[in-house]
Amino acid sequence: MERLANIFHLGLKELRSLQRDIALVLLIIWAFSLGIYSAATSMPESLHHASIAVVDEDRSQLSERLIQAFQPPYFRTPERIDLSQMDRGMDAGRYTFTLNIPPDFQRDVLAGRSPAIQLNVDATQVSQAFTGAGYIQNIGINEVAEFVRRYRADLPQQAGLAVRVAFNPNLTRTWFGSVMEVINQITMLSIILTGAALIREREHGTIEHLLVMPVTPLEIMLAKVWSMGLVVLVATTLSLLLVVQGWLQVPIQGSLALFLGGAALHLFATTSMGIFFGTVARSMPQLGLLIIIVLIPLEILSGGTTPRESMPELVQQIMLVAPTTHFVDLAQAILYRGAGLSIVWPQLLAIAGIGTLFFLGAMTRFRKTLAQMA
Repeated sequence: MERLANIFHLGLKELRSLQRDIALVLLIIWAFSLGIYSAATSMPESLHHASIAVVDEDRSQLSERLIQAFQPPYFRTPERIDLSQMDRGMDAGRYTFTLNIPPDFQRDVLAGRSPAIQLNVDATQVSQAFTGAGYIQNIGINEVAEFVRRYRADLPQQAGLAVRVAFNPNLTRTWFGSVMEVINQITMLSIILTGAALIREREHGTIEHLLVMPVTPLEIMLAKVWSMGLVVLVATTLSLLLVVQGWLQVPIQGSLALFLGGAALHLFATTSMGIFFGTVARSMPQLGLLIIIVLIPLEILSGGTTPRESMPELVQQIMLVAPTTHFVDLAQAILYRGAGLSIVWPQLLAIAGIGTLFFLGAMTRFRKTLAQMA
């Protein structure tokens, strides 16, 4: 009971120290509110007011129908230009897309030939170039098909494709971006807070006070883990309820309590990483550089940005030792697909095992650091 009391009071000391650190408090508030909102809504889910110009060399009913098909809010009103203006407009960045409808386009379509329309895309407009090219292709195919039906009978389709989108029927990007950003913030803040807590004690000289107190390194480390983990867990809960569900209107399918339980295990691993980094770094700038080196691979290669199946096999195997890989799987299964404990228990077990190894490694390093200071 005496050891538990020491861990509890040392944790309260960490919370009071954090409360006085205005910069970290503001970082926590921003990361779990505006940080999540901006990350979820920064890139458009669909094409929005893309600039397009058309060179109409056919001047037919079909070409006019194609031009009129590009309407707001996906596209701006198409600008009609001649062939000499097309390249200059693309070079100057005035148009993201230019469409060149060739002469005799309508006549060739009605004759059963396959005329080509030239589409030029400014690929420097990364957020809209790829999506917009698909939009224009679909619009062109549909408009030509409807135009031809007025002159020829429909040909029976030999096969049809029925697409059913599960868990996110409208393919709303904010549903994915908001939850994945919560996971990223959990990982980032837990490492920063625990590492900063250790460096702050070294800079302020309070670590020497702890060395002369009747407390063990295990008690000091556990106090930092539970206190900083609790801060991140409370911020996560409020963010999911107020920002993700309330502000962004993202439906949470599964058990929030089960997700928070998995988050607590994940925090056990990441706070241990933070303490390890705090023993390696000698100042906050060094800690920031260490976190950048580790955090970017954790976020990009864990499956939160792109599916792990699309990565090289070696990378997939290496990332199995990272707790974020299993936490992303767990979060997506619970929050998107409504999975229960019977489905996500392997991820929970993996996170607990990895967290234990990280904790033991950080504990060994922390003992050596304290012994050198003593």
